[in-house]
Amino acid sequence: MEQELLIEDASLDPAERRLNQLGYKQELRREMTLLKIMAISFSTMTLFTGITPLIGPSYAYLGPAATIWGWVIVTFFTWFIGFAMAEICSSFPTTGSLYFWAAHLAGPRWGPLSSWYCAWLEAIGLIAAIGTQARAQALQNIILLASGTAKGGGYLAPRGVFLAMYVGFTLVWAVLNTFALNVIALIDIVSMWWQVIGGGLIVILLPLVAPKTQSASFVFTKFETFPSITGIDNRAYCFILSLLVSQYSLYGYDSAAHLTEETKGADINGPIAILSSIGLVSVFGWAYILALTFSIQDFTYLFDPSNETAGKYVPAQILYDAFHGRYHSSIGAILLLIIIWGSFFFGGLSITTSAARVVYALSRDGGIPYSRVWRVVHPKRKVPANAVWLCSALCILLGLPILKVDVVFTAITSVCTIGWVGGYAVPIFARMVIPEAQFHRGRFHLGPASRVVCLVSFLWICYTVAVFLLPTVYPIELKTFNYAPVALGAVLAAITLWWIVDARKWFKGPVRNIDDFQNHKV
Repeated sequence: MEQELLIEDASLDPAERRLNQLGYKQELRREMTLLKIMAISFSTMTLFTGITPLIGPSYAYLGPAATIWGWVIVTFFTWFIGFAMAEICSSFPTTGSLYFWAAHLAGPRWGPLSSWYCAWLEAIGLIAAIGTQARAQALQNIILLASGTAKGGGYLAPRGVFLAMYVGFTLVWAVLNTFALNVIALIDIVSMWWQVIGGGLIVILLPLVAPKTQSASFVFTKFETFPSITGIDNRAYCFILSLLVSQYSLYGYDSAAHLTEETKGADINGPIAILSSIGLVSVFGWAYILALTFSIQDFTYLFDPSNETAGKYVPAQILYDAFHGRYHSSIGAILLLIIIWGSFFFGGLSITTSAARVVYALSRDGGIPYSRVWRVVHPKRKVPANAVWLCSALCILLGLPILKVDVVFTAITSVCTIGWVGGYAVPIFARMVIPEAQFHRGRFHLGPASRVVCLVSFLWICYTVAVFLLPTVYPIELKTFNYAPVALGAVLAAITLWWIVDARKWFKGPVRNIDDFQNHKV
């Protein structure tokens, strides 16, 4: 009777009442507002961190026009995924998010297996995503330009220092994430304004400062392969690879779903945060790409190993050429690079938050070894501190090959995208095939458009996963090989073997901590 009163109590937050119906009691502190989860979701997607490291390779595959129009194409399909996930989030406002959705939508027969793969894909993707943010190229180039440029004897951080930066950022994010979530939320509000104001400053200021700007014809119609850089001259293949920058940049909006057990009115605020984040990053991201492309001074010089940034970081060279060309000083370029680097810092902080919530949710349901350790919630701060440190430790291990392997970040980026975006596919597919009568509609729903939206979303996710497994540079050698298929294949093989040998006997998906005494739709 006490549990029945708990579920039916009209004074409860609607999302908490739905959480009780699904079999979970409220354990985390529900104090997040719409603005705060929007800030965390936007910060996780980040305005600069996807575009900045990959825009150079994108230019090299098929010229600036492919990069510009690729963003539009990927944005179009991203909206389908966003709407599909927003509908499911409204129905299942739980911290477990994707894997919880997969378990309930797939039903009792397939639910455990679906949630098993979904949870591990999501966890792998998020932990790798921390590593993509700890990539310190922006800071490396700030130091390089501040100390005299590659031509002037500036300091280019070697592998050991680069790894130290990577580890340092990961540890700082772990420390900050052991504080109360409100602290992280406040930092992420700063992050949101940092990126909006800083991004606006770059978009407006850079073309004005540049001594010359490229023509609209160059920006919107120049499609050209550069086999001397990439080793690839097939235009169709180059176009596919040129979209990677956009596909890597436009995800992470599910972060709002990871915090729904800590959010007021999560069954409506979660979907709003998901869609708002996509809208903001879509608009600002395209504006950022346009600003960089219009401000290019000498396209071929961007990739020259003898240029001021050693040919390693195209955006830094664009900024340097613009400011040095007009003012004969690199101070302006350094200041704008600090804005970009700040985006990486805030993004890593937010992704660590999301990763820890996924690991906590999976541990709560006994899904990983030593779950009793990782599911511990700090008694005062009400955050899963042990899960935070586990994610950070695994991220550091993932980055250790930096000392020996040049393409480690290519693999980390691919694993991050495949794992994170691949996790989206499981609940979306289940939502598409489940009988409508078995789906509990939340306050946000798509009505009769739901199945079509889910079908387009699922097909686009499958395409995205496939292209991140492709070779990105030819000829294929040990130093240029895309190791993502090997790394991901090994992990998935281990997870599958674990399931067959042992996990299928005890893992049943999300474990209720309120007895289910009612019959209700999932």
